[in-house]
Amino acid sequence: MAQLRGRPALESDLGSPLRLPLASNLCYAAAQIQTYSYMSPSENTQHENRFWSRDILLVTLLAALLFGIMLGTRELGAPDEARYSEIPREMVVTGHYISPRLDGVLYFEKPPLFYWLQAFSIRLFGLGQWSLRFWTAAFAVLGCVAVYVVGRRLYSRRTGWLSAMVLGTSFLYFGMGHVITLDMAVSVLSSLSLFAFILANREPIGSRRRWGMYAAFAFAALATLTKGLIGIVFPMMAIGLWIIALWDWALLKRMYLPTAFALFFLIAAPWHILVQLKHPTFLHYYFIRQHFERYLTDVAHRYQPFWYFVPILLLGILPWSAFFAQAVRFNLRFPWRDRARHADTLLLAIWVASIFVFFSASDSKLVPYILPVFPPLAILIGRYLDDRWEKPLEPINRWVFIAIAPVGLLLAAAVAFIVPATRPSLEPHTLKIAMALLGAALAACALATTVAGVRRGFAAGAVVLALGFSVFLLGINASAPYLDIRTMKALALTLRPKLTRNAVVACYGGYYQDLPFYLRRRVEVIDYKGELGYGTTLEKTPWFMKGPRFWRQWKGPKTVYMATSRNSYQQLKKRGIRMYMVAENRFNVIVCNKAP
Repeated sequence: MAQLRGRPALESDLGSPLRLPLASNLCYAAAQIQTYSYMSPSENTQHENRFWSRDILLVTLLAALLFGIMLGTRELGAPDEARYSEIPREMVVTGHYISPRLDGVLYFEKPPLFYWLQAFSIRLFGLGQWSLRFWTAAFAVLGCVAVYVVGRRLYSRRTGWLSAMVLGTSFLYFGMGHVITLDMAVSVLSSLSLFAFILANREPIGSRRRWGMYAAFAFAALATLTKGLIGIVFPMMAIGLWIIALWDWALLKRMYLPTAFALFFLIAAPWHILVQLKHPTFLHYYFIRQHFERYLTDVAHRYQPFWYFVPILLLGILPWSAFFAQAVRFNLRFPWRDRARHADTLLLAIWVASIFVFFSASDSKLVPYILPVFPPLAILIGRYLDDRWEKPLEPINRWVFIAIAPVGLLLAAAVAFIVPATRPSLEPHTLKIAMALLGAALAACALATTVAGVRRGFAAGAVVLALGFSVFLLGINASAPYLDIRTMKALALTLRPKLTRNAVVACYGGYYQDLPFYLRRRVEVIDYKGELGYGTTLEKTPWFMKGPRFWRQWKGPKTVYMATSRNSYQQLKKRGIRMYMVAENRFNVIVCNKAP
């Protein structure tokens, strides 16, 4: 007891944190959280004001281990990872950083900030899968650190720890932290805008408040440069609804709006202006087509029903969806007349609800769209876990822990048996083994959580759940290569040594977005434009061609390699097209018009 009331027993291990294995670090974090149970109120208050630097270092280290392990082992997924890797590669090769290009075609669907970061990573670390996933993982780590800081500032040190734990071990957040897309970056940057506003609003009139507001608008500008208008729409929507709920219109005068918006436009506007000056149709395409039409119509062919994000959110926040309903009730249980006393909690809840409704009302829905709600939601759940941490187990939570076992076993069975049966793979036998091991890990996690929660109490159950699910998540990351059948990496690496300077590589029947990345060169695209259609109207792109012209080239003197699916290959053979096999797998082939 004396040891726990003073310096924690594991604190001496922090001298060389980079040498600690993940399990040791997680156990240390659990010990840090559990230490509160043995402190008197006065000691707890003193603890709140200590160890800021140490805690931030440890949260960063734990999150870096969680998101950095095996970061470069998996091939680039198509189409998203390949697209957001090829664009910065072409920037580095050509030296053109204002106008993004994909396969040599101008590509203006998204702003360039993430591409610039990727290009910087390529120049710093070289061209590789690890270097290109670095920024996604870095933003995921930053999100965990941010919710720790805000959870601690708003509530308590333990709330900060638990919030970071909830966020880092949430199923969707962990998964997106290992995938090269814009969603993690825009989610963290927009959340940082909200967090900066909340912390600034707690300050009195003066320089700290002013610079905090400026930081909020600067993060919103960076989010806008990452994925468009949602970077500023989300913060303004949540803050606007919050002001209406509080009916505190005087707050607008304390936000330094004229200079804050000037800073926002100073950061976000120049790139848009430069591109518009060079391409007069850009703003119409970018704002009308890519923002308003995508949101209001099914132009992107991504329609889903209104309730689509309900199961996505509950599955995405696993395993903490077990406490979702209790956390909502706990954080919103205050009387409406007392809402001003709970203003920060109310703003976090409004952020979650407004973005959820915003995307639910859209005619274009994808799973990662909901990611911006995860950082504030993690704080709300972390606050609830903190409240229950030292208290006797309530009947509702006893039943929750009891239910985790059968639910976990059902999910484990689905992972072990349904996924291998329904998911095609380049290595089906290895996939079956990997899914069986994952199912066993999930079943063990569920059973251990139930036993710990029912027998040892809420805190023990939550710690075991976090540790066990972390092992499961790392197992998913290790198994991910066997779940993706679209990669062309192996075929591209077989082809690359055979290519001469004048040889032609073409994609037939679709565009294999990772092929130019792994070949380190532009490819021809036959009978397809898709998302590159707008770019082909801005410049001449003769490497995008119709079938008749390509087949004339196929019969000509040049050496032409063609990447296509096995189905297309069989159809072309029936048409009598002469082709020589160069490389193949279960789903795709690369053939040549010349004999080896």
